[in-house]
Amino acid sequence: MGARGRLLLTGGTGMVGRNILAHPAARDWTVLAPGSAELDLTDAGAVTDFFDRHRPDMVIHAAGRVGGIQANMAHPVAFLDQNMTMGRNVVMAAHRAGVRRLLNLASTCMYPRAAPNPLSEEMILTGELEPTNEGYALAKIMTMRLCDYIRREDAQAQYKTLIPCNLYGLYDTFDPGRSHLVPAIIHKVHEAKTRGLGSVEIWGDGTARREFMFAGDLADAIWKAAAGIEALPGAMNIGLGHDHAINDYYAAVAGVIGWAGIFTHDLSRPVGMKRKLCATTRQTAWGWTAPTTLRDGLAQTYRHYLEHYAA
Repeated sequence: MGARGRLLLTGGTGMVGRNILAHPAARDWTVLAPGSAELDLTDAGAVTDFFDRHRPDMVIHAAGRVGGIQANMAHPVAFLDQNMTMGRNVVMAAHRAGVRRLLNLASTCMYPRAAPNPLSEEMILTGELEPTNEGYALAKIMTMRLCDYIRREDAQAQYKTLIPCNLYGLYDTFDPGRSHLVPAIIHKVHEAKTRGLGSVEIWGDGTARREFMFAGDLADAIWKAAAGIEALPGAMNIGLGHDHAINDYYAAVAGVIGWAGIFTHDLSRPVGMKRKLCATTRQTAWGWTAPTTLRDGLAQTYRHYLEHYAA
């Protein structure tokens, strides 16, 4: 067994989970990372049985149904129901099994659409959510609150929530129908270069601002949190503390790929919230900063895309 004990990681086959497993700190634990074929997190009985059989010392809940604006708008029922069910099943099974340490990964989608930036943790549940991903956000809020209530009732329970900003990186999803912004840009610009296209379309006017962090950096923060969860506040943003316009991400990707075309804008397309920037006051006090620059992160991600996804 690893020196720190047995750890259950949900979502181990997703982008965040695979980055967590690839981090050197994973070697300090005996990590159980069952895929959906081995453990269906929407089946409460199966989740309870898994906890009874394996008795983990800690849980990192990173599983979830994820996707970009198109996917969230097309399947709001699934995004609400599946994420809510997985969160409830994992947290309650852990609590009933006597697991004292649980790290829940949430999302900045939980913040109100009209909240002033930067987004600080106490703003959650103070206003209307962004309609384009409301179902996903509600599910994440429910799981976070469940962790809060367990801590309230059980002083020994260290059930904490990390709220990452938007992510990109190795093991990302590049399928245009399911991908988030950065991998979608990489795919679009790569296609434009390989097909000799002179223009790439951007949804909206490109002035909406987003904070995208390299997923490997999130994994670093997660393992730091796992090693000292008692020092964490109940909820904490994990982010960069600065953002870029969507137009800037397109330009940065074009620079990394080496495509010199022009960008056009479709103003009829949805763009979501105008800005989503995390406050990092709690994170700074905790003593962590993301180490990877945007260009370095994009370069690593594009190399991964070429090796594993580009046809």
